[in-house]
Amino acid sequence: MNEQVRFPDAIIFDWDDTLASNWQSIHGALNATLRAMDHEPWSMEKTRSNVRMSLRERFPKMFGDRWQEAADIFYAHIRTNHLDTLKSLDFATELLEQITATGVMLGVVSNKTGDLLRAECKHLGWTKYFTNIVGANDAAKDKPAPDPIYLCLDGTAINPSRNTWYVGDAPTDLECAHNASITAVLIKDSTIIADYEQFPPHHHFENLNKMAIFLEDMKQSLSK
Repeated sequence: MNEQVRFPDAIIFDWDDTLASNWQSIHGALNATLRAMDHEPWSMEKTRSNVRMSLRERFPKMFGDRWQEAADIFYAHIRTNHLDTLKSLDFATELLEQITATGVMLGVVSNKTGDLLRAECKHLGWTKYFTNIVGANDAAKDKPAPDPIYLCLDGTAINPSRNTWYVGDAPTDLECAHNASITAVLIKDSTIIADYEQFPPHHHFENLNKMAIFLEDMKQSLSK
């Protein structure tokens, strides 16, 4: 699966469950919205399984003509505590430091609304690592469309190619990478399951530390 390629020119990351985790806030805001809209609340498992598309893609399907009302309720709740419940994933900071030291361009593309995403990135002290941070509603279309990837690379003189990596944990992330014709990288502590077969990863790492080791080995082999 992990075929050798030349060292990437750019590495773009998904956010939730890739670099950071904030499911407590997302789950709480979603259930407050569901209750306000006379829907049954969801379990955490259902939230984690279903919250992958951007809100502007997902809420019209859930709430029909009242989706904008639901969106206002969701945002009102999540803005109250999303920074308090935010956590970085293991080895995320170390990986970002390692990649930054190589001179590779770093970016973020997420289906989290752009202003929330950038606030969370700033809260973790990570803004300095990223050339561009692209969230939902920033591009004409959200993931899995390739538009956010193109926007993230805009102004960098880097064109989408296999030398651009997109790193994520969900089928939507891999589909986005394939749609943009860039290298799809899966971070998942499990074997490849059916959900990933339509848009398979070019690389699969169990965690960020394994990815860091792979990149360091690649760097060393190319320097010989």
